[in-house]
Amino acid sequence: MANFFDDNEDIQFLFEHLDLNEIATAQEDGFTRHDGPGREYAPLDARDAIDNYRRVLTIAGDVTANSIAPRAADVDLQGNTLNDDGTVTLNACTRENLRALAQADLMGLTLPRRYGGLNFPSLVYTMVTEIISRADASLMNLFGLQGIGETINAFADPSIKDEYLPRFADGEVTGAMALTEPDAGSDLQSVSLRAWQDNDGQWRLTGVKRFITNGCGDIILTLARSEPEIKDGRGLSLFLVERGPRLKVRHLEDKLGIHGSPTCELVYDDTPAKLVGERQLGLIRYVMSLMNGARLGIAAQSLGIAEAAFRVARQYAHTRKQFGRAIERLPAVAEMVSDMKIAIEAARALVYETSRVCDLENNNLRVLETDPPTDKAELKRRKGDARVLKRLNGMLTPMSKYYASEMCVQVANDALQVLGGSGYMADYPVERHLRDARITIIYEGTSQMQIVAAVRGVCSGAFEKLAQEFEQHEYFDMTLHLLRQKLVEGKELTLKGIGFVKERGVDYMDLYGRKLVNAATTVLIGHLLLQQAAAATKQPPDGQCQHIAVAGEHKRLVAHRFIDTNLETTRRDMALLCSGDTSVMTHFDTLAGPPPAAS
Repeated sequence: MANFFDDNEDIQFLFEHLDLNEIATAQEDGFTRHDGPGREYAPLDARDAIDNYRRVLTIAGDVTANSIAPRAADVDLQGNTLNDDGTVTLNACTRENLRALAQADLMGLTLPRRYGGLNFPSLVYTMVTEIISRADASLMNLFGLQGIGETINAFADPSIKDEYLPRFADGEVTGAMALTEPDAGSDLQSVSLRAWQDNDGQWRLTGVKRFITNGCGDIILTLARSEPEIKDGRGLSLFLVERGPRLKVRHLEDKLGIHGSPTCELVYDDTPAKLVGERQLGLIRYVMSLMNGARLGIAAQSLGIAEAAFRVARQYAHTRKQFGRAIERLPAVAEMVSDMKIAIEAARALVYETSRVCDLENNNLRVLETDPPTDKAELKRRKGDARVLKRLNGMLTPMSKYYASEMCVQVANDALQVLGGSGYMADYPVERHLRDARITIIYEGTSQMQIVAAVRGVCSGAFEKLAQEFEQHEYFDMTLHLLRQKLVEGKELTLKGIGFVKERGVDYMDLYGRKLVNAATTVLIGHLLLQQAAAATKQPPDGQCQHIAVAGEHKRLVAHRFIDTNLETTRRDMALLCSGDTSVMTHFDTLAGPPPAAS
């Protein structure tokens, strides 16, 4: 039988290459938990934990390949149904898919075992999310909202946790985060949905939310203005709303893609709500945490869509014959298919590394907040780590979402091009993959917003520090050693660009933000690919020599082409950046022309 985990050699390689021992040990508090609910399911040591990760990934690979993927076309065609009473009926196939995921115990992947969850790290969750997205990108939008449960676990009162988290872990409920409004999209400080308390002290919400993914879900975390006298983000709080008669779906959006995921307009009619955490921290703390997890989820979704599109194109190029040979042997097609594969592996390297760093940060913060060390030196070290990891993730998370989603759109577009006219038809799934891909560079913050966030980290020193750490790796393979030297040169070019931008202020930084983020991303991914190539060429276990040799040669060539190709772009971009050209701003009206007359 097919299996979307077992058949992906790159995910298999990264599962072995990344230091899961470190992650598992941190996730399980050094395997010292011997009491409390769920203790009987706790792993004994890192080896036991990693074995559990592999088993669950294998189960996810089986369910997605044999149950979810075969239904994806029907889900796309049928969509969902808005009922007269303001409720939504999910597609029958989607309901079956959710039931299959719940039966496989995949709906509480990251929640603590005391609530029925598996207590898995974000890295493994990212892998599962990619696998599900490869099968059906729209289903990921329901599965990936496990972040709702994580937010409740992180910030809600114990009574709320006890009431709702077991229901998430069992797959009994799905969630949604209701942030966007008709007049508050990217600018969430403008949210106006009103939160007020009645005479009994019951919180109630009044207003409209728009573009809400799975807004018909059972548990809706809602950002609302609890302090009407405060007009910015400090006046916003986060509330938990359970689906009921005073919360209705007024409209289902008619969308380009991800048809299985209902995108709703919600009407809150004095809807009962529960405050999550403290007042006024809704946007400042809770939603920012929720959004970071969501953005990493979209990065993983992008990997899955791209992987699905690539596989269709790769098979088609291999079997389709023109001019007496398979089209994969035509130079133009060979270049396109090879670069698609390299782009996916490059993005996966970045997204998985970001997930790993997120796990380190989250587990360190959990220790500081719930069981801080009594040893002063250890406490000081952890606090220092918290500052470093927060700064690093502030750069890596938006960078990953931006890079992976842009890659996804490009790969899906190229996959359709490989198939030509056949790709444009519904006979093959690549047209669906392209339609599904297009949203990834928009929701949970557009690419432009991710760049604005990432470039601050790039320019603040986080990029330079991480690049310097990567440069400490020694490579005895001369090819890898020389490639590392090229990355050092790329870093210096990028730092020169950063210095030039800093002298010209924020507007200039935003104007050239994409080029700076691209340059920094190239350097960081280049180092990650070199580390993979080095790991792939280590002395293999007995009986695996041929496989390891093939993997080593593949990773070496991937690193070589990625670095050589992308550093040329970096050189060109940094030259333009350092030219001081601002014509698109100073001469915007001339270059863009006058606005067209309204039709």
